[in-house]
Amino acid sequence: MRALDSVLRRWTPGLLAVLFVTAGCGRQAGPAGPPPPPEVGVVTLTSERVVLTTELPGRTSPYLIAEVRPQVNGLLQQRLFEEGADVRRGELLYQIDPAPYQAAVDQAAAALAVAEANVPAARSRAERLRGLVASRAVGEQDAVDAEAALARAEAGVAASRAALESARIQLSYTPIRSPISGRTGRSTVTPGALVAAYQPVPLVTVQQLDPIYVDVQQSSAELLRLQRVLASGALTRDEASASRVRLLLEDGTPYPHEGTLKFQDVSVAPTTGAVTLRMVFPNPEHQLLPGMFVRALVEEGADERAVLVPQQAVQRDPRGNAFAFAVGAGETIEVRPLQVGRAIGNRWLVTAGLGEGDRVVVDGLFSVRPGIPVKARPVDLSGMAPGAAVPGAPAPGAPAPGAEMPADEE
Repeated sequence: MRALDSVLRRWTPGLLAVLFVTAGCGRQAGPAGPPPPPEVGVVTLTSERVVLTTELPGRTSPYLIAEVRPQVNGLLQQRLFEEGADVRRGELLYQIDPAPYQAAVDQAAAALAVAEANVPAARSRAERLRGLVASRAVGEQDAVDAEAALARAEAGVAASRAALESARIQLSYTPIRSPISGRTGRSTVTPGALVAAYQPVPLVTVQQLDPIYVDVQQSSAELLRLQRVLASGALTRDEASASRVRLLLEDGTPYPHEGTLKFQDVSVAPTTGAVTLRMVFPNPEHQLLPGMFVRALVEEGADERAVLVPQQAVQRDPRGNAFAFAVGAGETIEVRPLQVGRAIGNRWLVTAGLGEGDRVVVDGLFSVRPGIPVKARPVDLSGMAPGAAVPGAPAPGAPAPGAEMPADEE
């Protein structure tokens, strides 16, 4: 009896376990319920006023430029300015040896005095003979000769006076002065050099840098497009604000001063197909130097009801066409083909395909397919840095979910 009790105690737990397993295997699982719809993050689009600008490349050029050349021949005695310094209009830059020209002035003054001294005697003789002709004391030819001598003497005075004025002008050219206010460049001559009148190489170049010109190029095709958009009314333009221009320096930093658009060239360059736009910028710190590469931000106009879509919501199919997933009626996914304009910050300007009030998917894009129901969750992108990725959004260049794949080429 004791042996039987021992056997039962040893095998009872195992038999119970086998019975439980057998009972469990005999039960049939009930039908599972449908999976819950995937949760996606959406942004509700609104229309807003957006000012559109165009970035145009260009270069700076001086507002005024003067190549200083001598107007008389001579030996350069002095250079009276520092290279790279600012000079004012009329300031003395060089001095040519004035001695030969001063001598020419003195000689011309003496010749004028001689010519003027001959006039009284000629006039007196002409008047005396004029009276004697009336009494037939002298011949008429003598009186005519006296009148001619007087005229020659007076003409000699006029010629001598002109020669004196010419000599004085030549003497006034020996000091070489700056024709404009501006900054001097490198001097090409030193004291002791022999210079020639109107020589091809300038002595120095003076450039006015404040204000300064910026000449940019705009393609004629872009100009025609802008004219059509303005004519259609899609953009509004305020002439006062359209003439204001901002500038980006070569390293990308914004220039602190605002400029104005002065004029648009009337012809298109045949080699580049571009039109030149000239702008004027204040340059009090002389930060802009002639020849610098810059980029001008020119205002095209304002779109009063622009629709901007987050960049992470815009996908590309294998053909490069833009589209976005939107939550439509019945909380189902719809595919919206898009016409995308330009990037503004971290958003795309969409001209067709989406409108105000549409909800676009920005989070959970890998879990959506066209037509499936979803649970929409609003996402606030206002605090995100430009270019930051939303969790669940595909990486740049990754195939878009649900995008139509091109057929394999045989």
